[in-house]
Amino acid sequence: MKIFILKPTSLGDVIQALPVLRLLKKSLPSSEIFWWLDAGLTPLLEGDPDLAGVIPFERERWRSPWYWHEAAQSLRKIRMAAFDWVIDLQSLMRSGVTAWLANGKVTIGLDDPREGARAFYDIIVPRPSAQTHAVDWYLSVLPPLGIPVHSDFKWLPDRPSVAAGVREKWGTANSRWLILQPGARWANKRWPVEYFGALVGLLAKAQPELRFAILGSRADAELGQAIARVQPQRCLDLTGQVSLPEMIEWIRLGELMITNDTGPMHVAAALQKPVVALFGPTNPRRTGPYGQLEQVLQLKVPCIPCLKSYCSYEKPLEDLRALSPATLFAHVQQRLNGTVQKPVSEYRSVGVSARGYVA
Repeated sequence: MKIFILKPTSLGDVIQALPVLRLLKKSLPSSEIFWWLDAGLTPLLEGDPDLAGVIPFERERWRSPWYWHEAAQSLRKIRMAAFDWVIDLQSLMRSGVTAWLANGKVTIGLDDPREGARAFYDIIVPRPSAQTHAVDWYLSVLPPLGIPVHSDFKWLPDRPSVAAGVREKWGTANSRWLILQPGARWANKRWPVEYFGALVGLLAKAQPELRFAILGSRADAELGQAIARVQPQRCLDLTGQVSLPEMIEWIRLGELMITNDTGPMHVAAALQKPVVALFGPTNPRRTGPYGQLEQVLQLKVPCIPCLKSYCSYEKPLEDLRALSPATLFAHVQQRLNGTVQKPVSEYRSVGVSARGYVA
């Protein structure tokens, strides 16, 4: 059995789609599974024990006509692989066309209305409800293929050599680490950086043994520097300095993660690390930290979730600015002490059922 999974972007989406891979391999241990993945994300899945290979999608490079021949060669190789199942979890026009050109015996994809990719599938999987979490929607492609859905798998397998490298490179031993993720793709998804700094100051006084690792890309360098200046001896600014595998291991060794709505948040959820997730314009029922939706803090403003990359509310960014560092400090303290039961009162949480699916 040869299987082709298409989920090229983005980091958070790929992380949320990994349970599909795990359950396929668990049910079909002799299968060969390949993943179509953006070239910038290939380190995420390199050497994955459940994959026979990663097929890179050179999105940036192939935008130029000079490299269209490379794209054509890649498509020919995909087609020649003679896949039995082609599973499109991206379900946009580009992935739908690629799935169709793969010419598998069975092609299955999600019924995403945005670009009409459903026209390329043999089996179309609708979203069970408007509030169904992305993880559960991805998993819903499995029952039509005869693959049972359960939770007996390891979402992100250990990488001992990477973990050892992190410990050696940054001297992480003998410290309690709190992970901070101040960046996000949209500016209106970001809790103000000065609030992160104020929170670090409060936590540093209350938890003398706690240290803070600040994650993010090179684009988040200014955010990391601003936070680290508050407690330079206690903060480790890692923005733009860690690989994807190292980022995962940093989150794995952390005690708690405070994060905006962004890809590393889904890594923490996959690792079952405690999360405090700050949400603005997006819908956490659909894309929140899976299994920890009750730890999402989101203000009750009339326009939420607007799903827009800009804020047009009468009080700009009020959905995040209204959460003060002092309020979040109290919530984080409770989480660190293992006593938190409900989110702070002026914010709402997003509950889940006992099975972990959206209630």
